Amino acid sequence: MSLTIVPFAEGEARLGWIGLTDASAAGHALPKAEIADTFLYRGKDTLLNRAAWIDGLGLAVKSATIFPGNAATSDPTVNGGVTLYRDSDGALEALVDFHLVTKWKTAGDSLLAARKLAREDSRNILIIGAGTVARSLVQAYSAAFPEASFTVWNRTHANALAFAASIPGMAVAENLEHAVKAADIITSATMTTEPNLKGEGLQAGQHVDLIGAYRPDMREVDDEALRRSRIFVDSFDTTVGHIGELKIPLAASVISRGDLVADYYDLSRFFRTADSDITLFKNGGGAHLDLMTARYILDRFRG
Repeated sequence: MSLTIVPFAEGEARLGWIGLTDASAAGHALPKAEIADTFLYRGKDTLLNRAAWIDGLGLAVKSATIFPGNAATSDPTVNGGVTLYRDSDGALEALVDFHLVTKWKTAGDSLLAARKLAREDSRNILIIGAGTVARSLVQAYSAAFPEASFTVWNRTHANALAFAASIPGMAVAENLEHAVKAADIITSATMTTEPNLKGEGLQAGQHVDLIGAYRPDMREVDDEALRRSRIFVDSFDTTVGHIGELKIPLAASVISRGDLVADYYDLSRFFRTADSDITLFKNGGGAHLDLMTARYILDRFRG
């Protein structure tokens, strides 16, 4: 079999957000993934390889090169590729565009949780952050909540205005506290180490989706938000001991391990006990999600 190459535009044209989340749910019903990350460094430059193997789905290696100096010449600082290998014999099947997998993996990860946890009548969605991920979140959430309206807040207000100007119907929040109180779903994709989102402002029935934090020193919500919420994650293995959002409050006994209700390998526990629940989901990512996403992309590309 010849190698299939999936470019960004041609691949994306065949995808759907609901289909992706269904594929992710199915992937988590298979045996638990084996995952491993490796890093190589040269000064400020980095090569990250993330590998995953799921029995019945295949193997994937996602390679990312991070060259901060590229910004000086307006070239991308992050490049890479995703290679897929056949489950039956390990043969190389496909090379899938790195940015396509990353975009759909990240937003799709959050959308699966929202489909399970957010109230079906959610109409007001607040996006905290105005970067690349925020744009894909609008696309993803619109697929599951087609009647919803969107508001963006960003620490740099000018960036929020520029973001909103590029998306029809997007409102801009002047005050984060007021925007939080008015939202049904709050999705945050920022690089902050100091929480933007305060638990005292959360309202009964809200769903909170946290994407941005990925290092041990990073948090997007404060302790009170965690105390008031039913907490879910995509993977215990990639979040609990690695990301400050949970690692810091667990170490300080603000919450306990038992307060984390479930991850995607126990998807049947992703539900509300009452409409008044505040549900909180931490999107931690992982190579297994890259594999599930890349496999879905390849299947759709092949038709």
